[in-house]
Amino acid sequence: MNPHSPRDERILVFAPHGRDAEVMAGVLRRDGLACETVDGFGRLVAAIGEGAGAAIVAEEALHDVDSAGLRTWLERQEAWSDFPFIVLLGKALGQQSGTRERLGDLGNVILLERPLNAQTLRSATVSALRTRRRQYQARDVLADRERTAANLHQSRQELVALNETLESRIDERTRALAQANDRLMNEIIERERVQQAMAQYQKMEAVGRLTGGIAHDFNNLLNVVQGSMDLILLMSKDEVAKGRAEIARKACQRGGKLTRQLLAFARNQSLDLRQTDIGVLFDGVRELVSTSLGSRIRPRFEVAGDCPPVLADANQMEMALLNLAINARDAMPEGGELVFVAACDQPSPGLLPPGDYVRIAVTDSGEGMAPELVAKVFEPFFTTKGVKGTGLGLSQVYGMAQQSGGAARILSEPGVGTTVEIWLRTASGIEDAEPAPPAHLPAVRQAARILIVEDDDFVRESMVSSLEALGHTVRQAPDGEAGLRALHAERPDLLITDYLMPGMTGAELMQRTRAMFPGLPMIIATGYADMKAIEQVIGDGVVLRKPFQLAELAVSVGQALDRTRQDCAH
Repeated sequence: MNPHSPRDERILVFAPHGRDAEVMAGVLRRDGLACETVDGFGRLVAAIGEGAGAAIVAEEALHDVDSAGLRTWLERQEAWSDFPFIVLLGKALGQQSGTRERLGDLGNVILLERPLNAQTLRSATVSALRTRRRQYQARDVLADRERTAANLHQSRQELVALNETLESRIDERTRALAQANDRLMNEIIERERVQQAMAQYQKMEAVGRLTGGIAHDFNNLLNVVQGSMDLILLMSKDEVAKGRAEIARKACQRGGKLTRQLLAFARNQSLDLRQTDIGVLFDGVRELVSTSLGSRIRPRFEVAGDCPPVLADANQMEMALLNLAINARDAMPEGGELVFVAACDQPSPGLLPPGDYVRIAVTDSGEGMAPELVAKVFEPFFTTKGVKGTGLGLSQVYGMAQQSGGAARILSEPGVGTTVEIWLRTASGIEDAEPAPPAHLPAVRQAARILIVEDDDFVRESMVSSLEALGHTVRQAPDGEAGLRALHAERPDLLITDYLMPGMTGAELMQRTRAMFPGLPMIIATGYADMKAIEQVIGDGVVLRKPFQLAELAVSVGQALDRTRQDCAH
């Protein structure tokens, strides 16, 4: 692979009027993105030629400039490259002569209409940078193919030379034939390994789809039960019934956590890195690990008193710890002790760049592994469990640690045991943890007319009952087409739609609604793991995660309506 320099991932910001450029650069730098402002169109073109991940350009900066140099550079891009631009549009797009033509010249363009919020800017920038990184990966693959072709050409030339001197090099020919036979056998073995790996991959893909579908449907059921329990707690005067409802509501919360873990296993997307407390993480996985290990293995969890929070995806970390626990169980058929330890530590030279890290070590007292096995265990589909194993557990642990900005390694000795270490960056100063649900039901400042679009009858009826209990007037529709008809019949104050529906999805409904009724506040409710499609259309809308409590529903409705009132005030 050809490594690219940090310059290749910098974000160029060109907004010549006011402090827009510095403000946007400051927002992105706080998220760890390398930004550089440019003070002229010529400098922008030069900086792109020197290397960049994406460019943020204000629409007015394209007026009355000679874009021939930029067009020339874009036309001469290599086949793997399609440089991304994020263009900030003003309300007067098209009134300036040639603006639309220049936007068309840019090619790969993400259009953002101003005014925009910081989250929209961050999401668009991260998406553009992700696209650029994939282009770099394509470049590396093409380079590898060229090297392979060159090696093949060289091998052919050597074969010609060998044939020309065949009579004088009988012994060499014999050795070459033996080597060719060895290569053929290796290719046969490799082909069988690849076929087995593909079968494992297809099996895991099918399991992932099944798991995701079950978790999604289970989320809907939990949402109905939790909504009903919230209504009982709100309306009932029977303290015994309210106590039972509170127990059921807490059970729903535990079920929601389980479905998030299942969806994390089934999804294929970037990690949701957040500030994560290791003690809370260990508490969350303790019961699941103990159940998985059985009675012959004793788990022990230790967290150093000065251990700071880390930057990690909590769901993925729980899956990683569970994977390690299951591997340790298989390595200790006679039982033993499994120790989870977390503490601040400094990585050995070469493992990670200097910085503050937390080392999470999972140590078993099992059989241990030989050095030749230790060198392979992080490879995808490598397993020592025969047909019982998928070979994906430790490779997922390794990939999760790498994507989190950390590392993973294994220390093992036959007859002694195995320690798997996960090194994660500390999250000092980062305050992006997911907020806890509100403790009390907020007061409804103003009743609203709300349209709910949800294909699940039970979920829809539960949401209608909850909103009516909050004092709102509610209409309902079972699918996207019916929702559009209801919108045309009477425009509501707020639209709430499910994301995953047969036919028209919630994202498509939001797009069509925004085109017909600009400014209408919208909420999209989802229990689906992959947020990429939602992020593309959510705009100023609100995302409500299933299963949700009545208080969370009330807060989301209030937020959506407040945003509209603020926009009207401005």
